[in-house]
Order: sequence, then C-alpha cells, then structure tokens
Amino acid sequence: MLRIEEHPILTFDKSKTVSFTFDGKTIEGYEGDTIASALHAAGVKVMGHHYDSGRPRGFYCAIGNCGACLMVVNGEPNVRVCVEPLVEGVVVETQSNKGDLV
Repeated sequence: MLRIEEHPILTFDKSKTVSFTFDGKTIEGYEGDTIASALHAAGVKVMGHHYDSGRPRGFYCAIGNCGACLMVVNGEPNVRVCVEPLVEGVVVETQSNKGDLV
C-alpha cells in the first residue's frame, strides 16, 4: 500500500472520496489529498519525464520546491501537483515538455 497514512501537514478525511482523471483514467483519492499524494497512493510512481534528458521524475520533495512533479492540470502546464489540492473532477495529464502554452 502506497498511501501516506500520517503526515505533519497533510490531513486525509477517508470518509470522502474524490474522483479525478489522470491521463484519461479515472482515479480516486481522498479529500485532503494533494494530486501527487493521490497519484502515489494509486501506484503512480513516475510524475513525468525531464523535457531534455527524458529521465523519469517522481514524487520527491512534497513541498513545491524541486519541480519534479510538474504536470498539466485542467489544461494549465507547470502545476506543482505535490502542493496542489485534489478537487473533484480535476483533469491531470503527464507533462512531457517545458510546459509551454499551445
């Protein structure tokens, strides 16, 4: 099980599930999750790939400093999903470039 059970900042109300879409698949998390913590709990270990080297990037700092978790959220690139609260119906996509708006 990859769910973070205890954390000094994050809280998880396991009584309310939140559904969202990740790369076209429906995933559930809990109210109080960040997008990254919900993805991690669902077994997603790779948040994306470095735009230049192609190396996989994962859930690393969990405080919004490193940029390893940049993803496209509701069409907006470069969202740090480790600090972005999970909300019902959000659409999350893997980001494979520098996050330029198209």
